[in-house]
Amino acid sequence: MKKEIQLDAKGYRKFGIRDSLAYAAGDFGCNMSFALKGTMAIFWTQFMQMDSILYAALLIVVQVWDAINDPLIGSIIDADRRKYKRNKFLSYIFAGSIGLIVGGALCFIPLPAAPTAAKIAIFIGGYVLWDAFYTIANVPYGSLLPIISNEPADRASLSAWRSVGSLVGNMAPMVILPFLIFDAQNNIVGERVFMVALLMGVLGFIAFQIMIRNTEIRVEESIKLNESQPKFNVLRAMGNFLSNRPAVGATLAAMGMFLGMQGAATAVQVLFQSYFKNARISGVVQLFALLPIIIFTPLARKLVVRFGKKELSVAGSIASLAACVAMLILPITPDLTGLVIYILCQLINSLGIGIYSTVSWAMMGDAIDYNEWKHGAREEGVTYSLHSFFRKLAQGVGPALALVIMVALGYIEADKGSQTFDVALRMRYLVAGLYTLSAILQFVGLGLIFNLDKKNLAIMNSELEARRTQPANEEAKP
Repeated sequence: MKKEIQLDAKGYRKFGIRDSLAYAAGDFGCNMSFALKGTMAIFWTQFMQMDSILYAALLIVVQVWDAINDPLIGSIIDADRRKYKRNKFLSYIFAGSIGLIVGGALCFIPLPAAPTAAKIAIFIGGYVLWDAFYTIANVPYGSLLPIISNEPADRASLSAWRSVGSLVGNMAPMVILPFLIFDAQNNIVGERVFMVALLMGVLGFIAFQIMIRNTEIRVEESIKLNESQPKFNVLRAMGNFLSNRPAVGATLAAMGMFLGMQGAATAVQVLFQSYFKNARISGVVQLFALLPIIIFTPLARKLVVRFGKKELSVAGSIASLAACVAMLILPITPDLTGLVIYILCQLINSLGIGIYSTVSWAMMGDAIDYNEWKHGAREEGVTYSLHSFFRKLAQGVGPALALVIMVALGYIEADKGSQTFDVALRMRYLVAGLYTLSAILQFVGLGLIFNLDKKNLAIMNSELEARRTQPANEEAKP
C-alpha cells in the first residue's frame, strides 16, 4: 500500500528527509562537474606542457567571463517573470544540467602536441562553455534554498545536507582520481582525465534529475509572485548586494575557504609528488582530513537551533586559524612523522571549515532575506550569482596567483613529479601560508562583517513574517 503523503497547514508536502536528500543530490551534481577543477593546473602545465605563467594569465582572463556570466545569468533569472509548469529555478537547472554532461570534459581535451595557439583556444573555449553551463545550473540551485522552506531549522538542515552532497561529490573523485590519473612515476595521464570527466558529467546529470523530481517549493507563491513589485533593476540589485553585510561577510568567508581549498590545490599536488614522494595517496589523506566535517554534519541542525549559525561559524574559523598557524610552525618533515603532523593539522582545519560549510548556504539564505528586509526586494538571482562569482573568482584567481608564486619559488612544470627538494620544501610552506590566509579571511568575514547573530536573525524573521502576512490580513478585513 502506498504511503500517504503528509501535508502541512498550507497544503505543501511536509518538510522532511526527502527534501534534504534531494537538495544534497543537487550539490553532488554540481561537484561531479566541479571536482576536476583542482586538476586543471597540473593537466595544463604538466600534460599539455603549457607554460605556467601563460596558464596563470589565461586563468585570470577567463575570470572576465565569470564577471559577466554570473551576474548576467542571475539578473536574467530574477527578471524572468514567466510562469513555469513547476518552478523557474528548477527549469533553469534542468537546462544547465544537460550542458554539463560534456561541459567538464571540454576543459580536458588531451592534445599535448597541438600548437600553442590551439591550446589557448581549447582552454578558453572549453572553460567558457563549461562555466556557462555550470552557472545556469548552479545559480538557481543556490537560489532554491530560501524558497524550499522559511523555517531556520529547515534551512540549516538543507545547508548541512548540501554540504553532505558536496562532500560525497568531492570525496569519491578525491580518493579515486589520483589512482586513475597518475601513473606509477607520479605523472598525470591526460587521456584518462578526459574520460573520467565525461563519466562524471553523466553522473552529475542523473543527480540533478533526482533533485528536480523531489524538490517541493513552499515559499515562492507568497513572496515571489507579487505583481506590485517594482521592475527589476540589475544595477540597483548589485548596489543592494554591496550594502548587504551578511551577503558580503559570507562571501568573503567563502572566498577565504576556497583560496585555501582551490588556491593551494596545485601546490598540495606538488607537495605530495615531490615532498612526500607519493601523489597517489594525496586523495586518501585529504579524505581522512574530511572526517570532522562528516561527523559534524548530522549535528548541525540541533547546534544551530541552540547556538546560532554565526556563533558556530566564528568558533570554527578560530579553530581553522589555530590549525593553519600550527601547520606553518610545526616540523612537518618529508617522512611519516611529518605526514602525521600534516594530517592532524588538516583534521583541525577541516573541523573549522566543516562547521562553516555546513551552515554557509543557510547563511546566504538569511542574506537574501536580509536584502528583502532592508531593501524590500529579495533578488535571489543577483544576490546568489554575485556570491557565486566571488567564490569562483577565488577558485580561479587563487590558483593562478598560487601558480605564479610557485614559479617564483622554483617550480618547473617540465620536471613534473620530480621537483628538487628545495622547491618541494618551499611548497610545504606555501601550502601552510595559503591555508593561513584562508583562515584569516574566514574569520574577518564571519566574525567582523556578517551581522546576523541568533538575536538579530530572530528579529528579522519576525518582522518579515509580519510584513508578508499583512496584505492577506488587510484583505480579510470587512
